Amino acid sequence: MARGSTGGPARAATRPPSSKADYVHEALRQEILDGTLPPGSAIGQEEIAARLGVSITPVREALRRLESDGLISYRAHRGATVSELGSDAVEELYLLRAAVEGLAARLAATRVTEDQLARLREVHERMLAADARSDARALAEDSRLFHQLVADIGGPAFLAAHIRSIRQNNPVPLSVSLWNTPENAHHFLDAHARLLRALQDRDAESAERVMAEHIRASAAARTSGEAAPPHR
Repeated sequence: MARGSTGGPARAATRPPSSKADYVHEALRQEILDGTLPPGSAIGQEEIAARLGVSITPVREALRRLESDGLISYRAHRGATVSELGSDAVEELYLLRAAVEGLAARLAATRVTEDQLARLREVHERMLAADARSDARALAEDSRLFHQLVADIGGPAFLAAHIRSIRQNNPVPLSVSLWNTPENAHHFLDAHARLLRALQDRDAESAERVMAEHIRASAAARTSGEAAPPHR
């Protein structure tokens, strides 16, 4: 497994990178996502270059891209660090998600096909199985997929891409995922089940309400002290 500034082997790329900068960008992005590089941690260019076996130039290019993505920022006397948001920013982010994902769910209720419903049920059943074995990683991954599928159904022209961008630029490391808490997992899975029923009934108003309430409940859990503040 890849490590942070303490050194260690880099995560193997799943496919050949198109360039060294692409390779570094993907490696660092994955380390931010899985919590190897936690919010606020410093990123040393020389250490990254040595660890990933590249020169400084592709590291600098990758860091510029990560800064543009909002995943890193530059601090005086510290250089590049993994971005972290304050409580006000976290609150705004969840309010934004509740609004746009609620709208996507409303539209999805009017557009969903039987095949799309079957796909959502498949993901939900897989999450129930993951919950039974306390697999927080699988729950977190399939939750992102479930939400994005709803967005893709409801807003293929614009909303889906916007929601995907919000998630990609604000990933939550597994170490601070709300899915690590069994009580949260129970409530979130219940919300997913209620959303599925609303979509099946083509009940646009209920679908929007359930999705928005689900995300606001996530925000409440996030700020209650049950999990450390994310950099999302």
